[in-house]
Amino acid sequence: MELNSWRAELKKTMSPKQRVAIERVQMPELEPSVRRHNYEEVNRGLTLEQALLEAKRCIDCPKPTCVSGCPVNIDIPCFIKNMERNEMLEAAKVLKQTSALPAVCGRVCPQEKQCECNCIHLKMGHKPVAIGYLERFAADFEREAGKISVPEIKHRNGIKIAVAGSGPAGLSFAGDMAKLGYDITVYEALHEIGGVLKYGIPEFRLPNNVIDAEIDTLRKLGVKFIKNCIIGKTITLEELKNQGFRAMFVASGAGLPNFMNIKGENYRGVMSSNEYLTRVNLMGASRDVQSDTPVMQGNTVAVIGGGNTAMDSVRTALRVGAKRAIIVYRRSEEEMPARVEEIKHAKEEGVEFMMLHNPIEYIADEHGTVKQMILQKMELGEPDQNGRRSPKPIPNATTTVDVDVVVVSVGVSPNPLIPSTIAGIEVTKWHTIVVDENTMQSSVPAIFAGGDIVRGGATVILAMGDGRKAAQAMHDKILQNEI
Repeated sequence: MELNSWRAELKKTMSPKQRVAIERVQMPELEPSVRRHNYEEVNRGLTLEQALLEAKRCIDCPKPTCVSGCPVNIDIPCFIKNMERNEMLEAAKVLKQTSALPAVCGRVCPQEKQCECNCIHLKMGHKPVAIGYLERFAADFEREAGKISVPEIKHRNGIKIAVAGSGPAGLSFAGDMAKLGYDITVYEALHEIGGVLKYGIPEFRLPNNVIDAEIDTLRKLGVKFIKNCIIGKTITLEELKNQGFRAMFVASGAGLPNFMNIKGENYRGVMSSNEYLTRVNLMGASRDVQSDTPVMQGNTVAVIGGGNTAMDSVRTALRVGAKRAIIVYRRSEEEMPARVEEIKHAKEEGVEFMMLHNPIEYIADEHGTVKQMILQKMELGEPDQNGRRSPKPIPNATTTVDVDVVVVSVGVSPNPLIPSTIAGIEVTKWHTIVVDENTMQSSVPAIFAGGDIVRGGATVILAMGDGRKAAQAMHDKILQNEI
């Protein structure tokens, strides 16, 4: 039989009309009353029967638009059709051809804004194929079966490449370069590998054992990891060159929190989402009362912001012990950048939403600890450059709310350390590294960069796409002796 003839045969088993008539699967979830008190994963994963049925919904388009919507260009129809014929390990292999982190992406990627929003089902008035759910199932199946495949490396060239940061961009780059035969070393500033995947995303959304399993696959590819090492501080670029490194990919992320510069922001009990989530997720503050890095707990916790990090923070607050957890957002719910699923989960768990409010001052008690926040009531004006309606204050309209802890989640900025230690590298006024968008190469030929250090803020999958693009471009330039 010729290559992929099984797909042609599979296509004949059902008509496109029959396939689109199948109702989209619902993700099983842990009960809200149970999950708001623990760190178990909320989405429980599909059953085998659900996965097989959902895979049948894919009509295997001749020109799959879902693939063009994926930043790492996964061959989506191929992995789904393998699932339809119950070849789950083959489906996982297809995912790994282009994605270093399929089990991670299946959980945290905004598929509804990428691959799924390009699904042909939408044009026919139906819900898109649940690509993310299926990706998660295939990756989990492989891991739980204990039959994790490792891509074959045909030739190792011995060329040493350094990676600064072990988040999604760094891991994706490392995986692709390792498959091309390079000797890759990833340097991580923290004591755990995974970057924002570990410190920024709670385990009820992305369990650490899932991340660790995918990192272990990279180790089997030959990728080396060095923890507690800050490039530009612990080790310099010059020292890396002396050790024989040919080039470097900078994927140091955006770990510098933004604040709002309002009165009282320095009071005890007001902290960034970065600090809050890192203390809980990475340092285990909520699970060990004797932790060296405890996190403040309070009966009423307010989280300022409307993105996924804000949702992670406010849902974490409930699990840490808050009796009342509030989202304060200056726009309406329609303008919230958080995933619809995350907003839904937060509401189910009892999170309160104060839309069209914005903090303008924090008030402290006699010990300098925050006790109240003054909120400015807002209304929506004309749309901004992103199409979202700009909020504006309603004159003389404020409200005061009692709080014990405030978590500020209004964005992050890149840490300027690495760019500031590389002579001649071009950066923006926001401290992001300037790169050629086609190659991810910086103004210093041997330095490439991607993820938040370039974008300022990006999804996991966009960061991974940067890593893949940089790997291919760096490989091409090394072959041409340009670096």
